[in-house]
Amino acid sequence: MVVYKLATGVAVLCALAAAWQIYRDGIAHAGPFIISFFIMLSIACRGRELLKGLTFTLIIFAAVTAALYYPQYFVEVNDFKLSGLITPLLQLIMFGMGTSMGIKDFAGVIKMPKGVFIGVGSHFLIMPLLGFTLAKLSGFPPEIAAGLILVGCSPNGTASNVISYLAKANLALSVTITAVSTMLAPFFTPLLMKLLGGAFIKIDTLGMMWDIIKIVVLPIAAGILFNKYLLKRAAWLETLMPLISMFGIAFIIVIITAAGRNSLLNIGAMLVLLVLIHNLLGYTLGYWAGRLFKMPERDCRTMAIEVGMQNAGLASGLAKAMGKIATVGLAPAVFGPLMNVTGSLLANYWHRKPLEGDGIK
Repeated sequence: MVVYKLATGVAVLCALAAAWQIYRDGIAHAGPFIISFFIMLSIACRGRELLKGLTFTLIIFAAVTAALYYPQYFVEVNDFKLSGLITPLLQLIMFGMGTSMGIKDFAGVIKMPKGVFIGVGSHFLIMPLLGFTLAKLSGFPPEIAAGLILVGCSPNGTASNVISYLAKANLALSVTITAVSTMLAPFFTPLLMKLLGGAFIKIDTLGMMWDIIKIVVLPIAAGILFNKYLLKRAAWLETLMPLISMFGIAFIIVIITAAGRNSLLNIGAMLVLLVLIHNLLGYTLGYWAGRLFKMPERDCRTMAIEVGMQNAGLASGLAKAMGKIATVGLAPAVFGPLMNVTGSLLANYWHRKPLEGDGIK
């Protein structure tokens, strides 16, 4: 369509203008052009089927850039600290997740016990240990390093189900692993953080358990009940809740970026690199964990995605509950958008690759 072609052209012009501004006056003056570039590029991606999945991530990039250039608008409004919205937004997102779930999502434990056990076990073993190793090697201040561990100790991200579908992985197994790991998070996440993250910062295990129950378990349970008894009379929520979730996640990332702007400007490049390594090694080791247990290709793809993709939003909420949103919260804020980019690229690659031996093209 003409709109998408026009957006592509404007994106190119914005990129050129940003490059010229950086060359002439430095990057500090290129903000409006960089923000406009990401917005126009997100619109352009809507016009290409293979790139549609990147639209939301590019919008987040635009919002994060705005938060870095103009943090004063995303920290406080009329003496109200915007960080106070993080927990309610996460609860709303988890409620939305619950409205799309049902008891059937847990039935995979009975139908596919081996896959669920290996998937959940690999997730809570591989990602926390990777996070701990990277934190040790990073040389970051303790609170920022602890954020790498926290995002590693979090349960699966809900986006993993969409990525599994696009990658021709085992969607039913993906949904069950996500559901089970999320319900186990009140126990595993605090205990793993105490064990691995306790060397960096003080961890209140019981307090973190209660925070996860408040942020995740209770809203999801309410969403499941709502889905079972009321959703048929409010079907419009099926369309509305994903939009609310996307807005909520973007807003949370922007708040954290603004709060931790100074730290990000100092260590941003290294933090992005370590988070990328964490994410990519999660995919790789998750895939080979499936291979180790002689799982079919579809299930190995599921393992990769379920291990490598984290609930970065929950990690951000826990950082907020700890009062360390500007330090511990930085790694989760970087992990979320980056995970969506790498997950989309991986899904596109696997979507084109035949499932050998599974009879699926």
